[in-house]
Amino acid sequence: MSGKRTFLIVATALIVVAFLVTLSMENRFYYKAAYVVLQYIVLATAWNILGGYTGYVNFGSAAFFAMGAYTAVAMIKLWKPPLYVLLVAGGSVSGLLGLGIGYLTLRLKGVFFSIGTLALAIVFQMVVSNWEFVGGGAGTAILKPRSVPFFSNYDEFLFFVMAALAVAAVSTAWLIENSWVGRGMAAIRDDEEAAECMGVPILKLKLFATTVSGAMMGIVGAPFSYFVVYIEPTSAFHLDYAVNSLAMPMIGGTTTWLGPLVGAVLVATAQQIAIVTLSAEINLLIVGSLLVAFVVFAPDGIVGLFRKLSGRNSGRTA
Repeated sequence: MSGKRTFLIVATALIVVAFLVTLSMENRFYYKAAYVVLQYIVLATAWNILGGYTGYVNFGSAAFFAMGAYTAVAMIKLWKPPLYVLLVAGGSVSGLLGLGIGYLTLRLKGVFFSIGTLALAIVFQMVVSNWEFVGGGAGTAILKPRSVPFFSNYDEFLFFVMAALAVAAVSTAWLIENSWVGRGMAAIRDDEEAAECMGVPILKLKLFATTVSGAMMGIVGAPFSYFVVYIEPTSAFHLDYAVNSLAMPMIGGTTTWLGPLVGAVLVATAQQIAIVTLSAEINLLIVGSLLVAFVVFAPDGIVGLFRKLSGRNSGRTA
């Protein structure tokens, strides 16, 4: 109980700090850069719930993210609801999509499941590209609200919302990891057949993982149209979301809630610096190089490497 209380206090404090930042900083570039980093914290954490905890590698992250984004676009076109309604709607649609896809694809294993999720992203991109109501392949412009209470501009508000979503996502992963659900997922990852023989509700846990993972990706995708102002299928289904969502947890470490957080902060920050100093096209090169390096030299990620080195040092001290 004390661990949960401490984690809750820290999470609340981080949200308060995010709000205080909006009162003290005016440069909108930093809000936009921080938004991207926080966005990837949510995406990496969401991917890890299925790919890290359960062991099912998902290449379709961009589909869940984009469906949340285009759900919001459709609702904005209809009646311009407040952002919290868009978040709920985007999360619900992508969560139901995750549940449905789970029923169809979770009987596949290994590379076959991964290929199935990749095909999902391609199919939905084609559907959206031919959906004229949301702009089709040409895209559509979305105007930000002129004002929002308690914030001087909408960029500050989006930053605060994404900070709250990042804290909520990491908290959700921590709760799952420290519950019987997390232990059941770990058993599936280690040996699915043995877990089934031991009475672990395999199908229920896998469907839970796909639903929660998809919902989190959809929620973080809902504000995307307000962030970019002009949304098109190419940007919403961009390869960056699929690659980064997978690479960041692997670089940080996939067996703990901390790994995706560390990987997302380090890699996304490096990408934002590269955009300013070099070019946007170098982003995937950075991710690919880091991913190859960690797969070869530190397959357990940064957190796993730190634990291994700490264990060796403590053993030498003893």
